[in-house]
Amino acid sequence: MINLSTPDASTPHPSGASAVSTVTVPAGDGQSFQAYVSRPAAPNGRAIIVLQEIFGVTPAIRDVADRFAAEGYLALAPDLFWRIRPGIELSHSKEDIAFAFDALKQFDESLAVQDINRVVEHIHGEMGPDAPVAVLGMCLGGKLAYLCAARIDVGAAVSFYGVGIEKNLDEADKVSCPLLLHIGARDNYIDAMAREQIAHTLATRPGVALHVYEQAGHGFYTREASTSRETAHERTMAFLEASLGSAA
Repeated sequence: MINLSTPDASTPHPSGASAVSTVTVPAGDGQSFQAYVSRPAAPNGRAIIVLQEIFGVTPAIRDVADRFAAEGYLALAPDLFWRIRPGIELSHSKEDIAFAFDALKQFDESLAVQDINRVVEHIHGEMGPDAPVAVLGMCLGGKLAYLCAARIDVGAAVSFYGVGIEKNLDEADKVSCPLLLHIGARDNYIDAMAREQIAHTLATRPGVALHVYEQAGHGFYTREASTSRETAHERTMAFLEASLGSAA
């Protein structure tokens, strides 16, 4: 079911985040978009931007943000479909999947990266210009995390099963921050040839790490409790700790 709801302005949260809310992020030319915010009860001085799948800023995406807030990160999940229709939240029903792929045809990746950079600026406006900021995305967001590593100034990027990265490997030389990639060997959207292309181009580059999970399919980080999910999360936490360093 297509849901255009928005979280309450400020709500206590039991996950380890002190509160959740939404903020308005300026997009230029008098436009703006919303971002879900999960604030840590015990801030570590760092921030993470959680990048959506093709289903929008769903409960699963908000849960990822909450999980990182529980670890001390200020976590924001921006609505990257706002130019198509603000507030899209989709299920995995046949109707919603069709809507998601139609939205994807209208989606402009370059504008989305610009929007993500606006979120980075918003965070720096709140936390200070030296605050370490990472991006982390799944599916569509996984590709956007890779593009952010190549196009904008972020402290680190984490890509979970980024669909279509192999189409932008010509930007690999522009990656300017530590980059961590997680891909399931059973992912129907990233075939063996795509994985090989990504690995051949990226895996041996300084500051880039790629992990393939033999038992995992697409969506394993948000859709199922599994050893692959927990291992990937542990690797991600260690990667962020090493890449972002001590907060200013």
